[in-house]
Amino acid sequence: MFNPTPLNLPPYPFKITEKEDVVFIFDELRKKHLVLTPEEWVRQHFIKHLILEKKFPKSLIQIEGGLVLNQLQKRSDILVYNTAGNKLLLIECKAPKVKITQSVFDQAARYNSIHQAKWIALTNGLQHVYAKINHEKGSFDFIQQLPDYNLL
Repeated sequence: MFNPTPLNLPPYPFKITEKEDVVFIFDELRKKHLVLTPEEWVRQHFIKHLILEKKFPKSLIQIEGGLVLNQLQKRSDILVYNTAGNKLLLIECKAPKVKITQSVFDQAARYNSIHQAKWIALTNGLQHVYAKINHEKGSFDFIQQLPDYNLL
């Protein structure tokens, strides 16, 4: 039986199913069932948080988009666009047992060197780190709470 880690995010109703001892969660944005890994549990919660609490438009959220970094194919967990089609927020999700460390931040920063989003968020569902990026200075301004979409 699936025994989820309680996260530092509001509880949301999810469609959870099990088939041949594999647990799946329905992804409402991609309209498909995904294997429910600890990282997927965090990703699905954070997406719901963006949409329901922070008023992010569903249509502007991209999940697991591809990018090429140092000639290697990578995937960013969540990328949010503004209404003009510019990359606004890059989110890196980790399983709850993975600590948000400098190396996790560095991974997101490397991905964002390609994306050039204005914001970065890191989450393991328990801890959340948010930073606004000053691309001209190459610096980050860390904040406690992610603003609502219309304030980004």
